[in-house]
Amino acid sequence: MPPADAQFRALLSPRLNEEEIGSLPRLTDELARTLIERIDRARLFAHAYALLGNLTYGGYGPDDVLDFAHRHGLAGACIHLLDGEERSLGRMSDDRLCEFADRARRLGLSIHLEISTTLRADVDEVVRIAGVLGVQRIRVYSRFEGTLSEVTTLIEQDLRRLAVLADGHDLHFSFEQHEELRSTEIAELLRRVSHPRLHAMFDFGNMINACERPMDALAALAPHILQAHLKGVHVLPEGDGFGHRGVLQGSPEDDLPGARMLFELLMLGEDEPQVIALALEQENLYYAPAFRHAGEGEDPFIPYRDLSTTGIPAGWTRDDLLAAEPGWADHQVAYVKDLLTSLRDIAVLQLDTTNALAGAR
Repeated sequence: MPPADAQFRALLSPRLNEEEIGSLPRLTDELARTLIERIDRARLFAHAYALLGNLTYGGYGPDDVLDFAHRHGLAGACIHLLDGEERSLGRMSDDRLCEFADRARRLGLSIHLEISTTLRADVDEVVRIAGVLGVQRIRVYSRFEGTLSEVTTLIEQDLRRLAVLADGHDLHFSFEQHEELRSTEIAELLRRVSHPRLHAMFDFGNMINACERPMDALAALAPHILQAHLKGVHVLPEGDGFGHRGVLQGSPEDDLPGARMLFELLMLGEDEPQVIALALEQENLYYAPAFRHAGEGEDPFIPYRDLSTTGIPAGWTRDDLLAAEPGWADHQVAYVKDLLTSLRDIAVLQLDTTNALAGAR
């Protein structure tokens, strides 16, 4: 095996099963050239959740998320309307929102908005705020309770309304697989609605709670993915399902095949990159229980879930959490950038080896 191809396989193989390792592509010159081009065009975004403790219990606001993104040379920031409590985008006056948008533009940062619902009033408000900010990309997910068939019927109705709003306001909505719905179910909903302004937000860890393997979930959603949340997750067996705890991405506790998932996301799209935002959503110490189970039947009951939050974990003080959290966010930026650099270096080695062999002939 050529040295570059061996390094490529070694980098992408951790946390994969034998079948997934066997499906790794061979690093050809053509793939190497495409990979270099995709890495050079990759758009890393800050994510406000990586700083949620300081946004909730400290003095951070959305401007601090912009500062973080700018300091690390990122392309933009994903910010929830509620992040920052009384300082949040959802609580700002229109004049203050315009100031925020102007500052983001001066820093060269794109803003993507997020809400944790598809209910009419909340969607109408985020659409209004997006108009004030000049934002076009909005993440949503639903939190309905009922049987799976009842929940998917409600979600399909909401997706059809989102499609109308997207056309009317020049928006794109990304629906996230958020622990209780499986990627196959979301992909089927998006296929049924079949609208060019409706997409998927792929989260690195949320499929665990829906009893899916990460690579299977990515494959199911691949045609629809516009944005992604990157994170580290430790898998927690819970009966015939799985919960998860957030850990530092790339740490020994991280059970996800993060390198392989990042590679697959980079390669989506024929002539142009399909994924426009790779959001760095470090969620250290976050916990989510199992929502789906292996023996649940064909139409399981989906319980209501509240908004995601981390809180102050047992054994931690507020001040300890606020002091540690920015370092965790910095760690993820460094890890993902190093991973992209390693992938690029291997691709360059492949091309250099080919050129050296050609010159020796």
